[in-house]
Amino acid sequence: MRKVDASGRRTNRQNAQYYVDGSAARQLRPREDERDRCRQAPVTGRASSRRRIVKAAPMNKGYIGVMVAAVLIVCGLLMSYVKMQSDITNHINTISDLESRLNELKLANDETYTKIMSNVDLEEIKRIAVNELGMKYAKEGQVVQYTGEGNDYVRQYSDIPQ
Repeated sequence: MRKVDASGRRTNRQNAQYYVDGSAARQLRPREDERDRCRQAPVTGRASSRRRIVKAAPMNKGYIGVMVAAVLIVCGLLMSYVKMQSDITNHINTISDLESRLNELKLANDETYTKIMSNVDLEEIKRIAVNELGMKYAKEGQVVQYTGEGNDYVRQYSDIPQ
């Protein structure tokens, strides 16, 4: 069934109806006037050379200089970062070596102290102090209790009163 539209063209009513056939919808073709509008005239002459100049304009010496400076700055920062990481790793290794050495020295010191204390005979020291040096035990009235104010030792500037 043919019909005449407002512009005077004949249209086929069957072609104007679209439906889905299967699982995909048909692609509609654009009308001729839309196709013409989408097409662009080829660029010739002065417009094309202007376009080329515009594309080439950002790559001048100043732009390249700025980009090279930026790359050098980034490289310098990365190198300093890697150097700092290396220094930190070296310091950590040095600290762990010193800590292990400290632990070995503490063990050796404790071992030596234990040997010294096991060789000390307190009964022999008491015998020498009493018999050879003439020392005597303190009597009950001779001991004076003194509490310090948190100091490790007490200084005596005068005689203790009797």
